[in-house]
Amino acid sequence: MDKILSRDGTLIAYRRRGEGPPVILVGGSLGTAATEAPLVRLLAPHFHVVTYDRRGRGSSGDSSPYAVEREIEDLAALVTAVGGRASVFGMGVGGALALEAQASGLPVDLLAVYEPPYTPGPSGLRYKACCTSRLHRLLSTGDRAGAVELFLSVTGVPADMIARMRRAPLWSDLLAMAHTLAYDDAILGTGAIPAARFASVTARTLVICGGSSPTPSRLASRALADALPRARHRTLTGQTRDLAPQAVAPVLTEFFARSVSLRQAS
Repeated sequence: MDKILSRDGTLIAYRRRGEGPPVILVGGSLGTAATEAPLVRLLAPHFHVVTYDRRGRGSSGDSSPYAVEREIEDLAALVTAVGGRASVFGMGVGGALALEAQASGLPVDLLAVYEPPYTPGPSGLRYKACCTSRLHRLLSTGDRAGAVELFLSVTGVPADMIARMRRAPLWSDLLAMAHTLAYDDAILGTGAIPAARFASVTARTLVICGGSSPTPSRLASRALADALPRARHRTLTGQTRDLAPQAVAPVLTEFFARSVSLRQAS
């Protein structure tokens, strides 16, 4: 993997594949650049695809105290590395991070996000506050396994599957990244869609959700699209939070192909 220095001196590890307009993939919770490999293989024939280990994960460094602004600077460093402009796809909380980065002025041609896990509405905000409190309590006592289990259960992973995951080799990798769940929690804030801040998102944006995802996730995705100045919404039939790369790759290829004409027009 290549590495680049972020503004605060943290080394961020990343990978490049393919040629063409640059597209950066921003991973979700407990993911690394390797997690995105199946999608990269499908996009690389059309684009110069960049994946990276978000700070605190995989081969990337970290620093304290954490701030969302540092992750925005990490993404900005990658955009600079690919020529100063890029299109971006964010998965889950990676989508929320990409939106925050674009709202702060990151030069993005086109932006696509899949189910950023906002929880709007009174019951959703109460649920988010409860999860935040439990997460920080677990991490403060060093219960990394408990933090990972909390995240998995909140995202709908059945208890028996979590038990099997605990016995699998990947469990140690998840434990190593458990502290970054607090980072993702900070990116989401209260869980409400920050409509006032996202009014500054200037990139054309595609908000995607799965047709078989839980109703709150689908409703939140539509509300997010409504809150963005230049967004449209798309539902992928049969998809869930566990998005299949082969289902989303054609959608992203069609959407990001527009970056060529945007660059030519400019």
